[in-house]
Amino acid sequence: MPIFGIGLHVLIALYFGIHAIRTGQNLFWLMILFAFPLLGSVVYLFAIYLPELRGSAGAQRARRAIRSAVAPGQALREARGAFEQTPTVAARLRLADALYASGEVTEALTHYREAAQGPFASDAAILFGLARALLASGEAAEAKATLDKLFEVDPSQRANASLLYARALSEASAPDAEIRAAFEAALGPAKDAEARCRYADWLAVREDAADREKAQALYREIVKDSSFWHRHAHAINREWLARAKAATR
Repeated sequence: MPIFGIGLHVLIALYFGIHAIRTGQNLFWLMILFAFPLLGSVVYLFAIYLPELRGSAGAQRARRAIRSAVAPGQALREARGAFEQTPTVAARLRLADALYASGEVTEALTHYREAAQGPFASDAAILFGLARALLASGEAAEAKATLDKLFEVDPSQRANASLLYARALSEASAPDAEIRAAFEAALGPAKDAEARCRYADWLAVREDAADREKAQALYREIVKDSSFWHRHAHAINREWLARAKAATR
């Protein structure tokens, strides 16, 4: 179906081409997309776009937001009921996650601490949840120590917890070089809006003018990229977009 004289499959290929450039994909994908717009778009969708979307922090937030909107409180009620019926470590972790998602951080932290005892003290899911709740409770130094332990137990968790680690370092007043390196790692190829905004917030209050200029560049990137976001991306990144717009006025 032509739109403004351009085939829809070409527009889709164009969208994926922009995505490939912004996320640092191999330029080979551009050749595939524009040499074979329809087939190339289908291949890119399943090979790159969907796996990245499913694994991104933004996608995880979107899934949580959708579940909360469809049935607010249901996940917490079910998790609490399951734990009361069978108080296993797995049920406690499920309850802690549900409490955290509902904003009940203090109670969530209590359950994460309990779950992190004994033989489950090195469980990656528990350590991640514990670190997240600690940071939300203002215990940045302990959150950093917990994340250090998590990365030692499972180095692959660095990708999933990179922004959390950067925030822990920042709030624990670690050396600037460590904080900077952690935020750079958190940006990654996908450049999540939250990661860019939080890094920009940190850079914006540095004494170096170059840091403040970089902060402005990151804010502008978020505003510019928002024109390519789908509806759910706008919903989950509303706070970061608003902060970026306010910072660039």
